[in-house]
Amino acid sequence: MTNDVHVTMRYYAGASAAAGLDEERVTMPAGSTVADALAAARERLGPALARVLAASSVLLDGVHQHGGDAPLAAGMTLDVLPPFAGG
Repeated sequence: MTNDVHVTMRYYAGASAAAGLDEERVTMPAGSTVADALAAARERLGPALARVLAASSVLLDGVHQHGGDAPLAAGMTLDVLPPFAGG
């Protein structure tokens, strides 16, 4: 039995293009935060995503995250929303 937490990460628009995928299920150690998940995504998916993440908004189960210190729990969803052009 492990204490890992399974969360879904969804990438939209430019984030999807940079990541090379729209969605992934990731496993993080217990006690991980939003910032930890984003750091792991940067490592896993590369510098193009890192650039997009620097300008993106992140939602955790629909709630905007400001500092990245929110803890992750099993079944949560992180949405990465890059800036969108237009109105």
